[in-house]
Amino acid sequence: MLEQSVTEELISKAQNGSEEAKAELIAENSPLIKSVIRRFKNKGVDYDDLYQLGCMGFLKAIRNFSASFGVKFSTYAVPMIAGEVKRFLRDDGYIKVSRSVKSLAAKISYFIETYKNTHSDSPSIDEIAAEFDIEPQEAVFALDSAKFPVSLYEQSDDDRNRSLMDKIASKETVEDNLDRLVLKDAIESLDEREKKIIILRYYRDKTQSEVARVLKVSQVQVSRLENKIIEKLKTAFGK
Repeated sequence: MLEQSVTEELISKAQNGSEEAKAELIAENSPLIKSVIRRFKNKGVDYDDLYQLGCMGFLKAIRNFSASFGVKFSTYAVPMIAGEVKRFLRDDGYIKVSRSVKSLAAKISYFIETYKNTHSDSPSIDEIAAEFDIEPQEAVFALDSAKFPVSLYEQSDDDRNRSLMDKIASKETVEDNLDRLVLKDAIESLDEREKKIIILRYYRDKTQSEVARVLKVSQVQVSRLENKIIEKLKTAFGK
């Protein structure tokens, strides 16, 4: 594994369009990618396709990472790699599609991510179709089959305005442990007041008004601070 300083230098080059830097980062972090996707084996998806999905998540991590996040790149990359695979697998429980279509969707998604890194824009449907020698409607169908219907961060309309991730946090699975690792590091990077707000709100189940009384500020200030903190944590998760 590369030293963090070397990794960050390669990430900077990759973010500026260096394909060589991206390739080196993927090669050096291949064991990390494989360790993450290993837990998704025997899910009905070929290992090569899982690896391709993992690489796609890894490329997203490269594109979005910043040293200002205060976490190691490997810590930041793990949930993005896993998230890419989980979104793909969860689709299978929503709309059943053939393995060949899912495989094509994974390859198209990887092509789109690679294209974005090179051109700073998404390819057109015609360009995707030409790349894979298929009809445009086949490309559209494959992409539609890979869409995940619900975002973990989509806020609900309950009185606490919490996200789906907040609601299901207690229903922990093996996969969710990956998210917990990066969440722990992300919270550690917050300042003391931010930590206190998160602990009171999401670990002690206090309302914003109760937190405001503890901090001796207004409920509006707590709301604004909480929104900023959540944005920081979303960034750590690559959302």
